Amino acid sequence: MRKRIKTRKFGRTKDQREAMLNSLANSIFIHGKIQTTQAKAKELKGFAEKLITKAKKDDLTARRHVLKFLPQDTAKKLLDEIAPKYKERKGGYLRIINLGQRKSDAALMAQIELV
Repeated sequence: MRKRIKTRKFGRTKDQREAMLNSLANSIFIHGKIQTTQAKAKELKGFAEKLITKAKKDDLTARRHVLKFLPQDTAKKLLDEIAPKYKERKGGYLRIINLGQRKSDAALMAQIELV
């Protein structure tokens, strides 16, 4: 039972997990959709949706918060192009589509994309 366990560990230290999520979020905002494992996609969804919600405010504090996690060019794209599209939307900015198992290690794969 998952009693009050907030996040998945992925067998990594905290710094490595944060770097992985930052990298995945960077990729999703650049490309619009990516393929990854189902567990990583579920963790990324919460992380990236919080960044989009913060970016929708588009004030100095929001810009600095987004720049803390993303490179400057990606943050600019998020703040200027992606976030304004979701101004009227209350949430649910990402969609996870299950793809089945990966052939090599039978890991469950998923595609995560911006709605």
